[in-house]
Amino acid sequence: MANHEKRLVDLSHVIEAGMTTFKGLPGPHICDYWSREASAANYDDGSSFQIGRIDMVANTGTYVDSPFHRHEDGKDLAQLELASLACLEGLVVRRPFAQALATDAGDLEGLDVRGKAVLVHTGWDVHWRSEAYFENHPFLTEAAARLLVEAGAAFVGIDSHNIDDTRTRARPVHSILLGADIPIGEHLTNLGALPDRGFRFSAVPPKISGFGTFPVRAYAELG
Repeated sequence: MANHEKRLVDLSHVIEAGMTTFKGLPGPHICDYWSREASAANYDDGSSFQIGRIDMVANTGTYVDSPFHRHEDGKDLAQLELASLACLEGLVVRRPFAQALATDAGDLEGLDVRGKAVLVHTGWDVHWRSEAYFENHPFLTEAAARLLVEAGAAFVGIDSHNIDDTRTRARPVHSILLGADIPIGEHLTNLGALPDRGFRFSAVPPKISGFGTFPVRAYAELG
């Protein structure tokens, strides 16, 4: 029997000290809590250890939103089932930002999304860590969100600043998807390295009670 080697594709941005993920939110502060120099005094065999400390808001880097992020009575990170976050059959929807910013219901019609992680590849991640990233970015429409719920999507992600249109003072996509217990992934990257189908997607945050959002190491398994 042939041995089919599996390949992992990283879909997350690097979290770096001081970086801005969302304007108005502070960047992470990263430092040593226990430095190698300080720890060395505790051992006689030359051992030393680093214990890091990070102070950051939950919406930093590539992250997953649970229903609690939007809905007070929704599931928080600790209540999400692993099956809703890990080893999901994946589907990539190609929506280049140069052609259109909005992904509407008509762009998703006919796709079999039931039980799948639907990843909208816009290419907007090319602007990551630049001023251009925060404004006039790609997004999903309310109609697209309703279609994904009705069609049974398990997870919805995008490689953009927000899955909603932030030029308005409403967040229908968050409201609809999270209201249907469908986790959302934002600030994904490297979706261009994935095939349209034939991969497994995972984006698992820590099991934190009382949190609605947290960074993830999102990745796809091919083969």
